[in-house]
Amino acid sequence: METPDPQAAFAGTRPVDPRHAFDTAALERWMAEHVADYAGPLSVNQFKGGQSNPTYELVTPGRTYVLRRKPPGNLLPSAHAVDREFRVISALARQGFPVARAYALCEDAGVIGSMFYVMDKVDGRILWDLKLPGMEPDQRRAIYEAQTDTLARLHAIDPEAAGLGDYGRPGNYFARQVGRWSKQYAASETEAIPAMDRLMAFLPDSLPPEGPTRIVHGDWRLDNMILAPDRPEVLAVLDWELSTLGDPMADLSYYLIGWVIPASQRNGVGGADLKALGIPTVEETVDRYAATTGMRPDNLDWLMAYNLFRLAAICQGIAGRVRDGTASSPQAVATAAQVHPLSDAAWGFAQKAGA
Repeated sequence: METPDPQAAFAGTRPVDPRHAFDTAALERWMAEHVADYAGPLSVNQFKGGQSNPTYELVTPGRTYVLRRKPPGNLLPSAHAVDREFRVISALARQGFPVARAYALCEDAGVIGSMFYVMDKVDGRILWDLKLPGMEPDQRRAIYEAQTDTLARLHAIDPEAAGLGDYGRPGNYFARQVGRWSKQYAASETEAIPAMDRLMAFLPDSLPPEGPTRIVHGDWRLDNMILAPDRPEVLAVLDWELSTLGDPMADLSYYLIGWVIPASQRNGVGGADLKALGIPTVEETVDRYAATTGMRPDNLDWLMAYNLFRLAAICQGIAGRVRDGTASSPQAVATAAQVHPLSDAAWGFAQKAGA
């Protein structure tokens, strides 16, 4: 079931979940030593959104910060890589790309119980419903165009020039990703899902041609962006946990699955009257991205199948963490329930792509 008011459910902060509480005094001592111009006292809240890495608001008299940490407990290998997040946003800031200012990374799990980093809190809007309720059509279109233009801007950055030439392995991107998410799915499996089994057989045998290597965000969607309070400008792109070097078509097609997910879901506009809403079509979005980057997808059906499969695997990872008692969001159970419909949708696109 989708929550009736996603903005209320996901936006803002709440008291810290007891499972994710830590020694605030220890954090204060660390910040005094590692964060420039830090001055307490410090109070801590937890953001409602964010089901993977627990995220906290750190409030001091002079400034508000954000802390992202690895969750406590048993974790899947390679997941929750907050050190990679810290590295990529630090590098992108130097390129003038919109990210929050990163202050410091703490790799010592002894401070608060797991690795974490601290960054600036960027003031602005985080919008959770892709239908953008309460807005005028031209406002919606401008926000979608800002998302598309910011993605094109990311993919224009030369990884070598940004100091990220070794941020991921070159080549065979989709082959490696299909393998990775198949393993992650298997590690979190809670029941047999035939569509996922069929996808894990089809996708590795039908890979698209190799594209150029760019910085790939890995979770490009509206609620991972902070928009200016009064204009359609992306001030900061958040949640770089899944970022790597790879094929930019992975990001573009992941962004486009919002047009496939039913409009009854907060993260979908499938079946909605896009013209009345003012939301660009898939074709308009691809054309706008291509006009800037010169790149466009060759086999969108395969890419949609891959991305829906990947999203199903991510949701299954959350289902595994619900089972293990380590999921960090009360919405985690609802997210876990999306594995079946996502895998069925993925298989539908796989069949269009020749499965």
